[in-house]
Amino acid sequence: MQHSEIFKRISSDPDICHGKPCIKGTRIPVYLLVSLVAEGEDPETIISDYPSVTHEDIKAAIRYAATLCNYETYPI
Repeated sequence: MQHSEIFKRISSDPDICHGKPCIKGTRIPVYLLVSLVAEGEDPETIISDYPSVTHEDIKAAIRYAATLCNYETYPI
């Protein structure tokens, strides 16, 4: 999944969830999906709990988070 594909599924709007990145068309923040996966939640369970989310949405959320982790940080 390339960056353009990720951003077809993820958006950030200041009027939705305080501008936090969410799955487009939902109010489900990326951090929630990434946190659930990190805690070992099965994708099928996530989809059952959040029916508007797809497998591709979960993959996009994880890839989005991985992209953010790839930026270099500098001491302040």
